[in-house]
Amino acid sequence: NDQTGLYSVFRNPWHTPLTIFIAVVGVIAIVALVTVAVLQNKPLIPKYKYGIVLDAGSSHTAMYIYEWPAEKDNNTGRVEQTHSCKVKGPGISSYASDPKKAGQSLQVCMKEAERFVPSERHEETPLYLGATAGMRLLNIENSTASDQVFQAVSESLQKSPFSFQGARILSGQEEGAFGWVTVNYLDDRLKQVCTTGALDLGGASTQISFVSDAFDGSESPNNSVNFRLYGNDYNLYTHSFLCYGKDQVLRMALSGPGSISDPCFHNGYSESKNYMTLYNSPCVSKRKPVSSPADFTHVGKGNFYQCQELVKSVFDFTQCKYTQCSFNGVYQPTLQGPFGAFSAYYFVMNFLNLTDTSVPLQSVKEALARYCSTPWETIKKQHPGIKLKYLAEYCFSGTYILTLLTEGYNFTSETFSKIRFIKQIKGSDAGWTLGYMLNLTNMIPAEAPDTPLLPHAGYVSVITVIALVLFLLFVLSLRPLWPRCSQKPQIV
Repeated sequence: NDQTGLYSVFRNPWHTPLTIFIAVVGVIAIVALVTVAVLQNKPLIPKYKYGIVLDAGSSHTAMYIYEWPAEKDNNTGRVEQTHSCKVKGPGISSYASDPKKAGQSLQVCMKEAERFVPSERHEETPLYLGATAGMRLLNIENSTASDQVFQAVSESLQKSPFSFQGARILSGQEEGAFGWVTVNYLDDRLKQVCTTGALDLGGASTQISFVSDAFDGSESPNNSVNFRLYGNDYNLYTHSFLCYGKDQVLRMALSGPGSISDPCFHNGYSESKNYMTLYNSPCVSKRKPVSSPADFTHVGKGNFYQCQELVKSVFDFTQCKYTQCSFNGVYQPTLQGPFGAFSAYYFVMNFLNLTDTSVPLQSVKEALARYCSTPWETIKKQHPGIKLKYLAEYCFSGTYILTLLTEGYNFTSETFSKIRFIKQIKGSDAGWTLGYMLNLTNMIPAEAPDTPLLPHAGYVSVITVIALVLFLLFVLSLRPLWPRCSQKPQIV
């Protein structure tokens, strides 16, 4: 009996109440540990905000939709373009005689915006319209018509589900400066010392913007814009030349002496054109002859070098009250750094297959000369899908671009190679609209982000406590194996 009693003392030590308690608490602790870890580390669904900018240019209007994290990145938000839509028809300034059509023309793109922006974000999504040189010219020519166009556009956009913030004319300085911000933001150069200059060419104006060590703003304050971005200060030189977009310069070149026999159009080109249409712009209205026929015949003779001389006649290089100028008496510091050329710069040079600036400048001119000398009939056969009006103007536009860059802005054979002709950077169109949107998002309050279950310190504390509990339970579970100080049973 004594031996049986001795065996019962040591039988099944794991089945005691304490051991069962330890096991239950241990299981609970393990489940709690796994649950907290899973919930704490589950992926957070990012929140996004949206903004819409309409670029109302002289020749057409384009809509851009931008997206950025609602939580913001360095208080600016990482803005990216998610969709674009080109409005059918001409620019809104062309609807001066029928303003309602200006508003109606935007509706197709606005319907697209409703599909691309999540419906729950519609009411809070800001919508802006910025007009550039076309409306600047209309405002100069007929301010009443300009106001009516803006009123029609505003009424149309107010009907959209978005938060319409107004339509306005951007100054040339704003257009140039925001274009510079766009290029450098997309290239991630705003955190670097060396930035990229911006060259923008539209139908009615052209802009040049860059940072130069030789420019402190004192010699020409009107061309100075100061930015503080990502902790760096930038003193930007920028100038916009109204009337020096490619469409308006074509009018100036046509309205000069010898414009009927035109070296900037292909040999064999011949079109009857209306003088009233040619001179219906403030850029050329003063050039209109006192007496002129209603129509004239525009005949091409295709000579690049003669075309270049004709284009030079629209620039004034005779006056400069500063230490150095570009043209028309406008101050310009020494060119510095790489440049990005976009908008019409890209589209024209891309069509001409001349975007590779590693090719020597002289070779670019020779290639353009060969293109301009190609007969009109041959050009039409080579490009059957392009509207004849645009096709006819590529020789002139290419010549104007090279002349503007080399004679106007003083790019040399060496600095020309630093120009990069760009359409998009990282999926976003180059232009002033993204820079404009970046500026506006600084005024949009950040939204509270989705947060983990626990703050980091709390998460660490909980995990530590659970780990200590599990360790303690593990030690207690080994209690039957602890060394015992017991007396040997006495045999009586």
